[in-house]
Amino acid sequence: MPWKKLADTAQLPVGEVIEVEQGDELVAICNVGGELRAMDGRCPHQGGPLGEGMLIKGRIACPYHMWEFDSITGECDFNPLVKVAVYPVKVEGAKVLVDLPY
Repeated sequence: MPWKKLADTAQLPVGEVIEVEQGDELVAICNVGGELRAMDGRCPHQGGPLGEGMLIKGRIACPYHMWEFDSITGECDFNPLVKVAVYPVKVEGAKVLVDLPY
């Protein structure tokens, strides 16, 4: 898939998570200790916006009901069978590029 610029590094200081709209989809991008990670931005529980949640020890917590998802694997903290998609991220200069399947 083609890499798409979704953010600038200045938008993602360490410990932050942001939400990016890509067409009809949402992408959550976070900065965990200087490593940028991206995942599907909708919680599978009730569609909560993960990019509006909190970053807690490398997990993104949904703001609706605090379901947490590992930012590397996409697995839910209490049920690893519940997952969100994770996407490769690379940085070119100040551009945050994400390899999305759509």
